[in-house]
Amino acid sequence: MPYIESVLNSVVDKNPNEPEFHQAVREVLESLQPVFQRFPRYQEQRILERITEPERSILFRVPWVDDAGTIRVNKGFRVEFNSAIGPYKGGLRFHPSVDLGILKFLGFEQIFKNALTTLPMGGGKGGSDFDPKGKSDNEVMRFCQSFMNELFRHIGHVTDVPAGDVGVGSREIGYLFGQYKRLRNEFTGVLTGKAVGWGGSLVRPEATGYGSVYFAEEMLAVRNQSIEGKICLVSGSGNVAQYTVQKLLQLGAKPVSLSDSNGTIYDPDGFSAEKFQFVQELKNVRRGRLAEYQTKYPTSKYLADQNPWSIPCDCAFPSATQNEINGEAAAELVKNGCNLVCEGANMPCDFDAVSIFQRNQVLYGPGKAANAGGVATSGLEMAQNAQFMSWSRDEVDVKLKSIIKNIHQSAYSTAAAFDSPGNYLIGANIAGFLKVANAMIDQGVV
Repeated sequence: MPYIESVLNSVVDKNPNEPEFHQAVREVLESLQPVFQRFPRYQEQRILERITEPERSILFRVPWVDDAGTIRVNKGFRVEFNSAIGPYKGGLRFHPSVDLGILKFLGFEQIFKNALTTLPMGGGKGGSDFDPKGKSDNEVMRFCQSFMNELFRHIGHVTDVPAGDVGVGSREIGYLFGQYKRLRNEFTGVLTGKAVGWGGSLVRPEATGYGSVYFAEEMLAVRNQSIEGKICLVSGSGNVAQYTVQKLLQLGAKPVSLSDSNGTIYDPDGFSAEKFQFVQELKNVRRGRLAEYQTKYPTSKYLADQNPWSIPCDCAFPSATQNEINGEAAAELVKNGCNLVCEGANMPCDFDAVSIFQRNQVLYGPGKAANAGGVATSGLEMAQNAQFMSWSRDEVDVKLKSIIKNIHQSAYSTAAAFDSPGNYLIGANIAGFLKVANAMIDQGVV
């Protein structure tokens, strides 16, 4: 469609050297062709030109002092992408790969993910090229305090509510919140992912991983199948991957892999509760490498500098980072019997991989739908903070499962309504887009 193609070309021209952002925009816009064919008002209102441009991008310097007394300087970012349906909502990522293009890709995805939850949250993302790995607690604290010294001017519980992401866990959220409270002299729900003892929500750490598995259950149910007994590959070993494994175990599946930046651990016997506890202690407490798993459990295999996608499986849960599954890996998964891919990470499958899955009738759950459990539970945390209440674990988990079920139904029914039955990517993109676009039209040219 000439209009969509012209917008895509304009995005690339205006945002050079940002390939991840280009990829995210292209994935969404190409799904929207049937919408623009049916409803010309979205073109007349120039919704695509407006929705692909952040409302605000904030860049700032973050100076801090390491334990040796040396002054260090990092870059800080916050991309406030779209507030049509609520305050900006999206995580903070601390990782050396962070740049403006990465955060624009993540913030753009967040717009539609948040819309799918049906909760009143806009889309945003932020972070820094700071690497917390190998830093002492005091160094991380000093960095977080310096980062918040600038960020606090731009956020608030009804303006912009950040959360954690890669490199930003409960430790970092605690330091960030403490500095915000000190600067503003107020205790408010400005950050989510807080510890339960001071405003956090039960199930929030588990929510992205749990939600990914719940979404996989919903997809399988359409084919009258169950997750029970399925051999499952999981990549990554952070928060999302760990709780994906935990929920798979609870539901009777057989997760057999995890990975980190050095390689993959493959346990053909499957993880058990005991093995899972070892991984949690290794990664969360000792911050070690997965290679140690093989020393503890010698029947496992360690695949140095490899990802898990060559291992035969029924289901794959890419939960590490963007573009970790390319066309070659996707073809290998299909050849080895994989019939479901559910994205725990953001955009972990590239265009070639998605095309291969769809051509081979593999159930494919795109990240904006499948991993929305994290931000959905952040929204529930915001609700609890606003009411000065704390809900039980069961209450939150029931609400999370209900939200994921509704996201699945929305994506499934929307795909069918736009002549693409079973295509969750098209269904999720269109459903999220329509909610945000209609709000933008209602609110005028702002």
